[in-house]
Amino acid sequence: MPDIFTYAVYNPHMSCVPFPGRLYQPVPGFENHLIAELRKPDVEPVRVGQLLHDPTETAAQNTAFWHQNSWQEPFRLEFSSINEAAAFLRGIQRNWTACLHTCFRRGALIASKLPPISAKPRPFPWLLGEAPVGAWTLLDERTLIASARCSSPFPNGAIEFAQDKEGPPSRAYLKLWEALVRLRQWPGQGERCLDAGASPGGWTWALAQLGANVIAVDQAPLEDRIAALPGVECLRRDAFTLKPQDIGPVDWLFCDVACYPPKLYEWIEKWLASGLCRRFVCTIKMQGTIGTGTVDFDTPKRFAEIPGSALVHLYHNKHELTWMYRG
Repeated sequence: MPDIFTYAVYNPHMSCVPFPGRLYQPVPGFENHLIAELRKPDVEPVRVGQLLHDPTETAAQNTAFWHQNSWQEPFRLEFSSINEAAAFLRGIQRNWTACLHTCFRRGALIASKLPPISAKPRPFPWLLGEAPVGAWTLLDERTLIASARCSSPFPNGAIEFAQDKEGPPSRAYLKLWEALVRLRQWPGQGERCLDAGASPGGWTWALAQLGANVIAVDQAPLEDRIAALPGVECLRRDAFTLKPQDIGPVDWLFCDVACYPPKLYEWIEKWLASGLCRRFVCTIKMQGTIGTGTVDFDTPKRFAEIPGSALVHLYHNKHELTWMYRG
């Protein structure tokens, strides 16, 4: 990546300096979760328009997960014209998305001079490109804050899919699609998958569409038409009572069980120790509300500390996080 300060050094009308810390785009409806994660004994996160700013966080750290996107290496640019601002961003990389809270007309003019990013719903499977998507906003008509490096590969952390409104029994498949796109990998023909907490069958349906063989486990039944799909085997029981040796080797383990996070962590620990699965996608369902001290922030961090892991709030998640592991 080019040195983001080079252009400004040789242009007397521009000044570019690092913006210390990290900026976060909160998840709508869960801003208080992010504030709780960012709060430190002597530092409170600061609002920058729609964003929350933690001046102490560095790019190497990863202690907050309740965000739609984080700006990992932000910088502040003072510019004299719309053309200058757009040229500066284009000189760094192709893909940029605006996150405006003020100066909307001027922001729209800058955005019009940047290469467009398609907003049309994506089909699945869709192989995500490697090119980064940066983010920027305006503080005023002459001051821009941006980051070429962000945590999400999607513009402002948002991704829409071309939905199937007839096949799946629920919309839960959308978060599975999103997780697999972020992994840039998904089950192939004949691969063996365990789907824990499968009812009514949204994830099982999505996996069967890929040609995978699915062991769907839940105490509640799958919809009959999902259970009848080729390659689907149904087990009516509590998935957490199953030991890895009861199932045997699987290529993927998927879990969307509604349970307390520590219970899920204990079960996943057994699977990791067994060596019988290499790839995992698990939803960590959260309980409790901020202010009551009942929200478990510690267990998700334990998941994130597993080497090779990614812990994110997907665009299609609700009061939950998603843990992904590819050993």
